[in-house]
Amino acid sequence: MAIDQEKSRLIYHYDAEELWIEPWGENSLRVRATKTAGMPQEDWALLPPKACTPEIQIHEDGSAQIRNGKLAAKLTAAGKLSFHREDGTLLLNEYVRNRRDIKAEYCSALEVEAREFRPLIGGDYCLSMRFESTSPDERIYGMGQYQQPYLNLKGTDLELAQRNSQASVPFALSSLGYGFLWNNPAVGRVTFGKNITTWEAKSTKILDYWITAGDTPAEIEEAYAKATGTVPMMPDFAMGFWQCKLRYQTQEELLEVAREYKRRKLPISVIVIDYFHWPLQGEWKFDPTYWPDPDAMIAELKEMGIELMVSIWPTVDYRSENFQEMKEKGYLIRTERGFRIGMDFQGNTIHYDATHPGAREYVWEKAKKNYYDKGVRLFWLDEAEPEYTVYDFDNYRYHLGPNLQIGNYYPVMYAKTFFDGMKEEGQENIINLLRCAWAGSQKYGALVWSGDIHSSFTSLRNQFAAGLNMGIAGIPWWTTDIGGFHGGWVDDPEFHELLIRWFEYGAFCPVMRLHGDREPHKPQYGTTGGAACLSGADNEVWSYSPQVLEICSKYLFLRERLKPYIAEQMKAAHEKGTPVMRPLFYDFPDDSEAWKAEDEYLFGPDILVAPVLYAKQKERKVYLPEGSVWTDAWTKERHQGGRTVTVKTPIDQIPLFIRDGKELPIAE
Repeated sequence: MAIDQEKSRLIYHYDAEELWIEPWGENSLRVRATKTAGMPQEDWALLPPKACTPEIQIHEDGSAQIRNGKLAAKLTAAGKLSFHREDGTLLLNEYVRNRRDIKAEYCSALEVEAREFRPLIGGDYCLSMRFESTSPDERIYGMGQYQQPYLNLKGTDLELAQRNSQASVPFALSSLGYGFLWNNPAVGRVTFGKNITTWEAKSTKILDYWITAGDTPAEIEEAYAKATGTVPMMPDFAMGFWQCKLRYQTQEELLEVAREYKRRKLPISVIVIDYFHWPLQGEWKFDPTYWPDPDAMIAELKEMGIELMVSIWPTVDYRSENFQEMKEKGYLIRTERGFRIGMDFQGNTIHYDATHPGAREYVWEKAKKNYYDKGVRLFWLDEAEPEYTVYDFDNYRYHLGPNLQIGNYYPVMYAKTFFDGMKEEGQENIINLLRCAWAGSQKYGALVWSGDIHSSFTSLRNQFAAGLNMGIAGIPWWTTDIGGFHGGWVDDPEFHELLIRWFEYGAFCPVMRLHGDREPHKPQYGTTGGAACLSGADNEVWSYSPQVLEICSKYLFLRERLKPYIAEQMKAAHEKGTPVMRPLFYDFPDDSEAWKAEDEYLFGPDILVAPVLYAKQKERKVYLPEGSVWTDAWTKERHQGGRTVTVKTPIDQIPLFIRDGKELPIAE
């Protein structure tokens, strides 16, 4: 066993393991360990840190300590790590039970290692990292987007893998005052147990994590943003209303919808051409049969003040004009066994390899020629996980390595493909819509939506938790398909209620976007290209009932009036990484009840939003955080904070409270 100092790095070596601990930003440390011949050098989500000088002490008994601002790591002679505040308060403690140090309190016959590298035959390691739970009252937030209703993740078990509607963004914020990034893109798992937290990677060369300490959630979040990057400034148009459906089948159909919004004088900022507007997957261009004059279409939309977003899929059909060239150049994901097919939806396809720099350039050049040069400045980067027909993660291999080792990184590189191309063209304030993300995606302009979710109040409650935890995980640009994606019937009064409640909630999300595969489906339009793919029923605000139209129109105009306020929040997200929508505790960390609130949130610092999350709900309780005076946006009644009030929930009102007399144009 040996402990050494190398400049600002503390190094521990025992047998085959080498452990590095070093400062990585203010009040933050990065920890790496490996049993390979040398320490891997990839930084993954982390940006290069500014130089700082930690306090390092190596003691005569073989133990050591490294302190960087408010965070200190203590290392025993036997190699056990613990993390502490500057006042000595224990934050995180490795779970070790062995006989290596008979004098230590963790000496045990159990023989459990905190950093366990289990060798894989002929390969690298299956890694487990274990920490003791230091407080039974700890609460955990962040980690990205999972289809479950719990905002507090303590006690949950989460797969570290990307799937349709699941985005693993492995940053956790603890109520104890630390933030923790699992900086490993391997497929794995984390269990935030009552007794032990266990992080797992199915196949890896390295243990790599980053930890920071702070006095408030905001301080922790801002340190994480400095370490991994922030979103660009959101362009003005993106703060308005986005109209979308599955799927506009022709150029004239889309234009007529845009014209109708203008005829009705309803606010609209973006309209979307969804998937299969192309001849074949992997041919990133308009199908001339159904979209004969995209230049004229885009020009007319711009004249109306509407931006066009175009769907991109990463899948390449074997029949595509680009398939053979991409295969020859190594630009496609490979399979370890069986035929090279990743998805079989509307053709046998395999995804382009976004981890390959040549593949990124190739796809962007196609998109630039066929979309960007025509005036498209906004892309919908769908299937970003990437989605597989069969999620056999061990069967896919990328340019950077096996899917099991680096697969969670794919959506980051997918976003980078278009971000880099658009930036090279001189575009600023870049934003693109993706269905998945990992840590660091935000710096490439990723707006993430919650995938192909069900149209139900249960699903709405899941999205509520997902959106807040995505913000804490460092992804402040987030949205949902308003109304859900699957299962909404246009003539169903129960769906109308859900759609209204979701629309009200959507007005107070970072991006307000209407989308869905509505029933009943329309007849097949044609037999060639994308027309072989069916379209859902109409999904415009006037497609349902007079009541739906009236209430949705109310919130369209409300959103428009709030754009100056929203712009302030987008600036904070860009400059500091502040979540646009966040749990109450973010702004009220000293209020213990604010940490327990699981069904309301803050939209910026001044609007408390308490959405209606259950069918036929006539009233609901709302907790108002202590230390402020809250004004009901609808009744103008004032309430002292630190109490729970019961409010009526008529179908056209989402409960809203304004903080400390802030003047906001909520009512018409």
